[in-house]
Amino acid sequence: MESKAHYGYLDSAGMSRIQQDLQLPAAQAEQGDSDRDMLRAATAARRQISIGIVGAGFAGLRCADLLLQHGCKVTIFEARDRLGGRVAQSNHLGHTVDLGPNWIHGTNNNPILQIAKQTGTQLHAWDEEQAIIDTDGTPLDPQEANQYAQALWDDGVIADAFRYSNQNHDFIDPERSLYDFFAEKAEAMFTTEAADVAKRKRATFLKTAAMWGSYVGSPVTRQSLKFFLLEECIEGENPFVAEGYHKILEAVARPARERADVRLQTVVSRIISGSESSDNNHEGQNTRPRIETADGRTEEFDEVVVTTPLGWLKRNPDAFQPALPPRLSQAIANIGYGTLDKVYITFPTAFWDTPQSPNAPLANGVDPQGKTPNVTATTAPLHQPPSQEGHQHYPGFTHWLAPEYAKDSNPQQWDQQGMNFAALPGGCAHPTILFYIYGDCSKYIAKLVAPTNSEDERDARLLNFFEPYYSRLPDYNPSNAECKPKAVLTTAWANDEFAGYGSYCNFQVGLESGDKDIEVMRHGVPERGVWLAGEHTAPFVALGTSTGAYWSGEGVAKRVVKAYGLEKEAATM
Repeated sequence: MESKAHYGYLDSAGMSRIQQDLQLPAAQAEQGDSDRDMLRAATAARRQISIGIVGAGFAGLRCADLLLQHGCKVTIFEARDRLGGRVAQSNHLGHTVDLGPNWIHGTNNNPILQIAKQTGTQLHAWDEEQAIIDTDGTPLDPQEANQYAQALWDDGVIADAFRYSNQNHDFIDPERSLYDFFAEKAEAMFTTEAADVAKRKRATFLKTAAMWGSYVGSPVTRQSLKFFLLEECIEGENPFVAEGYHKILEAVARPARERADVRLQTVVSRIISGSESSDNNHEGQNTRPRIETADGRTEEFDEVVVTTPLGWLKRNPDAFQPALPPRLSQAIANIGYGTLDKVYITFPTAFWDTPQSPNAPLANGVDPQGKTPNVTATTAPLHQPPSQEGHQHYPGFTHWLAPEYAKDSNPQQWDQQGMNFAALPGGCAHPTILFYIYGDCSKYIAKLVAPTNSEDERDARLLNFFEPYYSRLPDYNPSNAECKPKAVLTTAWANDEFAGYGSYCNFQVGLESGDKDIEVMRHGVPERGVWLAGEHTAPFVALGTSTGAYWSGEGVAKRVVKAYGLEKEAATM
């Protein structure tokens, strides 16, 4: 796994920030509290090591797998009634859909891609076409839509922003946003057009740039330009998991399901370590950490790995007794936490899914030559694998720009972004539009579907909000039964306590030491036997992804194995 070195800002040794980070997990495995590690090694010589893991998402499951391979006894505490965390599926629509990740972000040495291939999971390459609905509700001409795609991607302002963030990182005002950079760049766009046309196109371009919010779960105006360099992810392609993550989840969960003590529907209330841990002396230690559950039970372990989401850590600082070290607490507070949610709307048939006329101008895709550094694609299908399908469907991605026609339901004019699931391959296709929502819009939709509302009322409120958008799709006719939604489903992570009322770490304006904050969280408190894992502690190239969560759990397990001198070649999955 290599990063684009020409984008990484260099230290005095000539190594980019991303390259430094790729060296870090191995270096961390060599670090530790020497006094405690001597006691750990002595303990391992006498008995089996006991590890408590809080959370059964990809981080906890992968951590458990490696620890089990090295002979540890593993107990997993999971508040939900299932494994997987935000990797979850639903059949509510009559089709299996993912509530969590839909994509595999980057293909170069990506273990999630390897698992997908091993399990025969069907992946999909979108054709990279996009449709844009203007603020007045009319479709933009595809040629004009393509202008905006090229200006944003295709070695456009996204690539410029990466270069600028990398080369000027140390001097960028922490309050400066990615949107500020876009606005400055827009002033030099469309200069060959008539003045009034150029002004309109610059304004429209900035509205299309709002789509970045669905990549990080927060508005583009909140994205730190200083730390934009950390949004670059694993190189390669971004395949869409067409049939869902269920096979991948089962493969990742199988070792824990078969060999660990998994305790579902068990809420952890406190992690007690250090001076407030057990007074009993164990192998010369009196600092074995304990996990206390909401039902009042307490259990002691040699080590505790906390894989709860960053949002949970932010909201539950008192869960750690004594308090976490000040620098770690500050790091948890510093890193942003997004709210990215999904709303699936299924229809009797895909009334919109007719290919454009072969004589119509077609958008060439967001980045046909792959000139932009890879990012965590969530809506606009960036860096797609080769596809032989051609233009057989309505575009896979639709962007409804800040709507002026939905003032009653959306007075804030939140933009909307949708994926055309009718364009998925073979048996994976179904007549569904997936809307990605983020930031304040996600929080608003979460309130609409609060548990106090009946299911019929929730559905009616959701459809009332989204009708102005799906009604702008081709061939929509309100009197046609085929155009009336059949079912609707929202993920509502913004309502979910165990998800920390959101999803995915991000880097927001005002951040001053984001890279160091991630490293501090990644290090945890090993001297107290407490370790942190999750997408917020991943290598920089995989932050906010399922791969990052997987790698973070693996990284902690390797460090624990090293500390106890349990190294042996791990079994092949």
